[in-house]
Amino acid sequence: MENNLEPKPSLLKSWLSILGPGIITAALVFGPSKMTITSKMGADYGFSLLWVVVVAIFFMMVFTNMAARIGIARDESLLVLIRQKFGKTTSIIIGLGIFLVATCFQSGNATGVSISVSEATGTNPKIWIIVFNVIGILLLFFKSFYALLEKLMLGLIILMLFAFLSTAIMIKTPAQDFFLGFIPSIPPSSVGLIIAFTASCFSIVGAFYQSYLVQSRRKLSANKQRTERQIIGSRIGIIILGIMSAAVMVCAANTLHPQGIKLNSAAEMGRALEPLLGTYASHLFFIGLFGASFSSLIGNAVLGGSLLGDTFGFGNDLNHPKVKLFISLVMIFGSAIALIFGNLPLELIVFAQSITIFLVPFIGIILFLIANDKEIMGALRNSPLTRLWAILGLILLVFLAFSNLYNLIK
Repeated sequence: MENNLEPKPSLLKSWLSILGPGIITAALVFGPSKMTITSKMGADYGFSLLWVVVVAIFFMMVFTNMAARIGIARDESLLVLIRQKFGKTTSIIIGLGIFLVATCFQSGNATGVSISVSEATGTNPKIWIIVFNVIGILLLFFKSFYALLEKLMLGLIILMLFAFLSTAIMIKTPAQDFFLGFIPSIPPSSVGLIIAFTASCFSIVGAFYQSYLVQSRRKLSANKQRTERQIIGSRIGIIILGIMSAAVMVCAANTLHPQGIKLNSAAEMGRALEPLLGTYASHLFFIGLFGASFSSLIGNAVLGGSLLGDTFGFGNDLNHPKVKLFISLVMIFGSAIALIFGNLPLELIVFAQSITIFLVPFIGIILFLIANDKEIMGALRNSPLTRLWAILGLILLVFLAFSNLYNLIK
């Protein structure tokens, strides 16, 4: 009797199919700027701002789940759905805005990669900016780039988790102080850091891109993935993002805060750990910094380039020549900015924030309206509870936008 049963996929492939899109989103959001902000929160205020991680991760999960359901419910991409429902102008504004923001922040990712290697080896950081951007562009020409991207992001996430969690575990954390940190409090002069972390961790652009990642996973797989597995994968990816953020904050709270060390860059945290744990801890941190920076270097460029391709009607297939060109442009412009402006391109960061002020709430509202449309979503439409949490999230986005606008003009 002939056996028609298909062989079961390996455990690794099964987990990768579930975690893939969520892992890429986590790697995309957790870049060097996030590490700097999170480290500074722990260095300046100890454990008292751990509650902010929970709030930001919760709302990120709400909007990531919405985007994942859109990717499951429809074969059309999110920008195509926006074009159909709200018109071509709206989709172009979103696509161009995301591309511009991605290009501006790509400079920070390029700088983070170069610092992680140059600080550890004592070499010129500008060399590594060029080297790793060339590597990133070359990766685009591998067949099945999405599958390669998933494996690369998974490997870098494991590196980050190992570096941060091992360092956090090696240091004895006061249990009482740790758990008290989840009780909301606002220490003096901490509002700016709270806003910066929430705005960066509650990344509506990262959530937006989740719909594309889920659709890519569906197209890559011969069997249509179950809805529950896709949503679980998205949630797990965002939870991993929260664990990494908390681990970095715990490291800084345990080592830098008691010594009164004020952190000005992510690289300084590695040096600050040396007196307590030696060179081993410093190298662990630089491994984590490299993982955070290179994963964001690739993920951020793919996000900006593929969405620009979709904006102009080329689709978002990562193997399409025009999409590869747009992704390469994000890397080239980002590395050029990093080389020209140096280690801290403040002007570009401020410019990117000024764009984000107007862009992020707009994207959030459009995403919410699409996910809440019964004709588009059918049974996967937002539930009443999801609508409530999403509206609260949109209010938070508007508040963050006005807070950033106030900081820019004061």
